[in-house]
Amino acid sequence: MNQTWTGEDSYPQDRPITAMGWLRVVVRGAVLIALISVCLVGLLLIRFVEKPVHGLHRPWTPFITQFVCRNALRILGIGFRSEGTLMTGPGAVVANHSSWLDIFTLNARKRIYFVSKAEVADWPGIGWLAKATGTVFINRNPKEAQAQKVLFEERLLAGHKLLFFPEGTSTDAIRVLPFKPTLFAAFFSDELRDRLSVQPVTVLYHAPEGEDERFYGWWGDMGFGPHVLKVLAQGRQGRVEVIYHTPLKVSEFANRKTLALASEEAVRGAHSLAIKG
Repeated sequence: MNQTWTGEDSYPQDRPITAMGWLRVVVRGAVLIALISVCLVGLLLIRFVEKPVHGLHRPWTPFITQFVCRNALRILGIGFRSEGTLMTGPGAVVANHSSWLDIFTLNARKRIYFVSKAEVADWPGIGWLAKATGTVFINRNPKEAQAQKVLFEERLLAGHKLLFFPEGTSTDAIRVLPFKPTLFAAFFSDELRDRLSVQPVTVLYHAPEGEDERFYGWWGDMGFGPHVLKVLAQGRQGRVEVIYHTPLKVSEFANRKTLALASEEAVRGAHSLAIKG
């Protein structure tokens, strides 16, 4: 949501895709597209009834999104493991951001709604999918700050678990950048402060055996298409772990900076421990 992180090292050297790799691209890609397309049609049909009956509340359609994301990881062959207790009360989720795969990973177990930069809404295909699944789009224009604050409040009070990436950019999957406190300010409004909690979540990608440890990271000037092809073509995949930390009550923090720091420490601590291990 801010300037893209370009990294401190060179990008991983991608191997040429073999004939077998291209076969995996075709098969996995076709199955994945079919899964998304069929379920998207179902989601839109259900939403046609759900919206006028429940308004902002989405009691049915998030299950479809969750089903698609969990099975997308299965189709790709990426192992998935999670630990920790999901937050049940009202609040938001914050996580480190490593890849476009985070969309599947973070939706696989918990029903959430991403907060994304406004440009994503205009991306071909992806933007439409994001809108259909309830993504919240924001601009960095200060003139829109109040309107966005109201939008956050509406969605959070409706029981939506909004997911923020406080780093503001994706990384190489082997580090956590400092959490920016800007978006945490929305939790301290008079209507929300005493009602909300924030659950920090650590996402850990483990590269396939023999591959660069940054294999699943997508950052800087890396092209989206080539990275997708690389993942689709990979034979034996790696795995991803998602760790849900103890929710932090907003009312127990003095301001957005202290809440952002506590969230960062929880995410970074588990991430660093896993990387060192």
